[in-house]
Amino acid sequence: MAASIVKKPLKLSIKWPIILLALLGMAAIIFLLTSFVIVDQTEKAVITTFGKFTKTVGAGLHYKLPFGIQRAYLVKTQVIQTETFGFRTIKSGVVSQYSSEKFPDESTMLTGDLNIVDVEWIIQYRIENPEAWLFNVTDREKTIRDTSQSVLNMLVGDRTILGVIGPDRQNIQDEAIQLMNQLFSKYGLGIVVTQVQLQNIVPPEGVQAAFEDVNKAIQDMNRLINEGREAYNAEIPKVQGQADQIVEIAQGYASERVNVAKGDVSRFNAVYDEYRKAPDVTKKRLYYEMMEEIFKDQRNIDLIDKSLQNILPIKNLAAPSTLGEASK
Repeated sequence: MAASIVKKPLKLSIKWPIILLALLGMAAIIFLLTSFVIVDQTEKAVITTFGKFTKTVGAGLHYKLPFGIQRAYLVKTQVIQTETFGFRTIKSGVVSQYSSEKFPDESTMLTGDLNIVDVEWIIQYRIENPEAWLFNVTDREKTIRDTSQSVLNMLVGDRTILGVIGPDRQNIQDEAIQLMNQLFSKYGLGIVVTQVQLQNIVPPEGVQAAFEDVNKAIQDMNRLINEGREAYNAEIPKVQGQADQIVEIAQGYASERVNVAKGDVSRFNAVYDEYRKAPDVTKKRLYYEMMEEIFKDQRNIDLIDKSLQNILPIKNLAAPSTLGEASK
C-alpha cells in the first residue's frame, strides 16, 4: 500500500507538462484564429469592442484583439442585392426559374380609378453604410419589404389602371427609387436603392381579355404615331430645304436687281454730269450708242433719208460717221 501511494505523485508530475503544453497550443491557435480578419474586395468589416462599434475597415488582412474582445462583422457593400415582390425566383441564371406560387398579399393593389391590378416588381439595393446596416434597424429585410410595398401601393393608387399598365410604368419606377431612398435614409438603414423594375402588371382575371385588347389598341396607336412622325421627319426637312432654297434664290435675285438699279443710277448720274458740261456732244454720243445697240445684230440694213423724194431707196446712203444725219 505504501509503494502504491508513492507512485501516484510520479504519474501526475509526468502528465502536467503535457497538459500545460496542450493548453498553450490551444491558446495560441485560438489567439491566431481570433486576432485576424480577412476582408475581400466586395466587403467591409465592422469592428466592435465588447459589443460597441469601434471602426470600419476595408479590404485586406486586419488585426483585432483576440478571444472575443473585438469581433468583426463582414458586410457586402459592393454587391447588388435583390428583393422580389409578387413572385419568387427558384433558380437564377441565363434562364431563370420562377415559382408557380402566387403572393396576392404583395402584388394586389388598388388603382386611382378603383380597379384592382396585380403588380410584380423587384428592387435592387446596395449597402452604403455598414455600421448603420448592422446596428440601426433590427429586422432589416422586413423593413425593406414593407417600405417598398407601401411606396408601390401609393404610386399605383395615384394613377389609373391604363396608366399603370401603359405609359406611367417608367414614371412609377423613377419615383419609387426616389421615395424609397428618402425613407431608408430617414430610417438610417444604410442602403441605397439602385433600381426598381416593374415586371408583370396584370388586370383582374374577369376583364383581362378586354384590357389586353385595350393594350393592343394603345400599342397600335403608338405605332401609328411613330410612323406619322417618321413620315413627318422625312418630308418636312426636305420641304423646308426647298423653301430655304427658293428664299435664297429670291434674295439673290433681289440683291442682283438692287445692284443693277444702283449701277444704272450711278451710270445715269455720270452721264448727267457729262451732259451738263457739254449737252450737244453728250446727245450725239448717246444717239450713236443707241443706234449701235439697235443695229449691232442686224445685217444688210438700208438706211433711207426721211427727206428723200425718189421712189427707189438708195442703199448705204450714209456712212457710219454720218449715221445720225442720214436718219433725220
